[in-house]
Parts: sequence; C-alpha cells; structure tokens
Amino acid sequence: MKNTKVIIIGAAGRDFHNFNTFFRNNPSYQVIAFTAAQIPDIAGRKYPTELAGSGYPEGIPIYPESELENLIKKFEIDTCVFCYSDVSYQKVMSVSAIVNAAGVNFMILGPRDTMLKSVKPVIAVGAIRTGCGKSQTSRKIIEILMQKGLKVVAVRHPMPYGDLLKQKVQRFATVEDLKKHNCTVEEMEEYEPHVSRGNVIYAGVDYEAILRAAEKDPSGCDVILWDGGNNDFPFYKPDLMVTVTDPHRAGHELSYYPGEVTLRIADVVVINKIDTSDLKDISIVRENIARVNPRAIVIDGASPIKVDNPALIKGKRVLVVEDGPTLTHGEMKIGAGIVAAQKYGAIECVDPRPYLAGKLADTFKTYPNIGTLLPAMGYGDQQLHDLELTINNTDCDSVVIGTPIDLNRIIKINKPVTRVYYDLQEIGKPDLTDVLEEFIAKNDLK
Repeated sequence: MKNTKVIIIGAAGRDFHNFNTFFRNNPSYQVIAFTAAQIPDIAGRKYPTELAGSGYPEGIPIYPESELENLIKKFEIDTCVFCYSDVSYQKVMSVSAIVNAAGVNFMILGPRDTMLKSVKPVIAVGAIRTGCGKSQTSRKIIEILMQKGLKVVAVRHPMPYGDLLKQKVQRFATVEDLKKHNCTVEEMEEYEPHVSRGNVIYAGVDYEAILRAAEKDPSGCDVILWDGGNNDFPFYKPDLMVTVTDPHRAGHELSYYPGEVTLRIADVVVINKIDTSDLKDISIVRENIARVNPRAIVIDGASPIKVDNPALIKGKRVLVVEDGPTLTHGEMKIGAGIVAAQKYGAIECVDPRPYLAGKLADTFKTYPNIGTLLPAMGYGDQQLHDLELTINNTDCDSVVIGTPIDLNRIIKINKPVTRVYYDLQEIGKPDLTDVLEEFIAKNDLK
C-alpha cells in the first residue's frame, strides 16, 4: 500500500510540531512539503533532515501558501493538513475549499495525537485570540507559584524564524541569552519579561526534546508552565488549562480557530480588560463561556497600565509603537500604547504611514486596517532597520512603546521614549491564587 502524500499548511510553529508528533515516524504518510503563511521570509527554507528524520534525507521544502493549489497537482498530493492558528472559521474553510476543489482531503489534527505528556504537573495558558493577555496571565501564575516556593519552568509556543536546527532546543535564563539566540522582536517580547523576573523559559522546534530538557532544568523544576501563542491549544497535556478572553473582540471566542477549542477545554477562563471594555461586550463573552463551557471557573481581570514618564505623553504629538502580531493577524485596532496615549493626555497619535520604510510598508499593505500606530515588526535585521528608520523619520514629539520589551536596547531611537507596562489584576473572587492553591494540593506540591 502506497504512503499517503501530505502537504502541511502552517506558519512555522504548530506545523513543525504536528509533523514531529504525528508524521515523522509514521510509515503511512510521506510529507512532501510545508506551506507557510503569516510570517515573512519563511518560505524558501527547508525543514532540515536532522529534525525530519531518516525518512527525509533531503529535508522537507517550505513553499508560500499561495502556491498550495499548484503544489497539490504537481506532487499528486492526497491530503493537506491545516496547522496554524488565530484565523477565522471563514479562512479555515476557504483553505479547505481550495484543497477539496483540487480533489484531495483536508485534515486537522487534534490534542489526542499532538499533546505530549510531562512527568511534571503542567499548567497551560491559552487564549481565544492573539493579544488577549496570555503573557501577563502566565507571569501572574508564575509569580504566585514562586511566592509559594515552587520552581517553575516556562515553555513558550514556537517562534522558530531563524536556523531551525540551531533552534531545536532553546533555553533563556538571562537577557544575554536573547542575543545569543538571535531572537526576533516578537520572540523578545515573549521571553524578556520572563527572564527579567528570574524564571527560565524554553522554546524552539522539537517540543519533545524541549519538554524533557525543561523537566530536568539545572535550576530545578516543580511545575511546567505552557505559555501559549496566538490562540493555539497546548502542545503539552495540561493538568490545569487557563484560557484568556477579550471583550474588545466579543464573539471571537466562538468564531476563530482554534480559539474556541481553548475555550471549550479550559478549567479556568479569565475575562481580561474589563476595565476598558463595554458592559454589553463583557456580557456577550460571559454568556458564550456559560454556553460552551459551563463547568469552567470564571475570573474577572483587568490589565491596568502605567508608564515610566507621563510627561512625554501629556500635551504631546506621540508615535505609538505596539505589539506586532496583536495588530496584524490579531486584528486589534488598539493596544496598550494607544490606551496610555489617551489616558495620559496626548494631543495626537501621529500616523506613521507617510514615513514607512522598506518591509514595514509591505506589512501595512497586507494588513491595511492597522490604523494610526506602528506595529513593532522585527523578524530579521532588515525589518529592525526599517522599524528604526520609520520611527526616526516620523514627525512627532515622543514615542510611546507599548511592547513588552525595551526597544531602545535593540534599535537607536532619536526621540524621547516612554514605555508602557501592564500586568494582570484580578477583580473579586475567585482569583488565580484560589485556583493555584487547589492545584498545589491536588498535585502534592510543597
């Protein structure tokens, strides 16, 4: 019987994980190619044979998703597997229509075939969309556990945008490690807040190898914290699943893939940003949680902001730089920087579009609804150069940085800069401390 010939449709993350866990040593399938979307400059590379295994001596080529239909015909593909996150149901089924119209099967893998089991207790943090507040929720959970004397090792959803073989297993314990691993801005946004607070975080490509390394981390490990990306469900089987929702995008919890999966499997659901959301939108989210997952514990939360220098905002014309993915495929119209500009009295948020340089202009063409703010895109040296040039060329009084990292550390900004900070603030009871005390007792952690 011939092998089923497969294309994996992905975005440099879930696609590689699904290959490693389901397809790599599966004699029933032969993966012919990956396709790539969402992330620039991914297509044209190969998934290396050292990671792909002995069945793939030439590695596996990666093509742009735009070539999918032609690839199906060229390679006589049997099945296409959809493996990326934070897309509307319309998008998922549009891709399915392309695949089915080409005459072949459309496949989506689930948790049973892709989740790995840890020997340590696992807490997973996910969300219904990019930009809901997973990172500050993860930090809050780690803070509570560390206060109780537990050693927590975080593992971040993959962002392998460089040399895949070198990124097989990455460990970050200091800010210097970010430079050592040539991290992109998006990676630094996720890793830097962890290492700055004194906890270790892992990431990379091979999440079986990463898990085993994390369990035996030199600093000790009592609990694994899965810090999710986009709105994906975890790569590790959780003993406690926490899902974050966002009333600024009420209704998206039931209309984006695989965000609804994370909502349905949640033990705890955080309704974040209720301090800046309309009551009717909060009610929609609350009703949808009750409808699809009535067993979940619901925690109300806010993400109050502060800045290090309010005087650089009040009465000023400011350029706001926000977290990139939240604005692009996350489809948010505002971020923490815009909220800070409004709160602290900016007279204008300057439109960066007349000043866009290089690849940033391409970003605005791909995502034309970003608006009068600047996404902190930095997937490579060229994008970082373009980001620096755009900021420095923009006619403004000061720059408001709404990303979780110190951009001044990696680019040179020629204007006064103030950073925005935000952490999860729980409102009322139950709260995460209540949940984690039960988790600690259930897992006999001391």
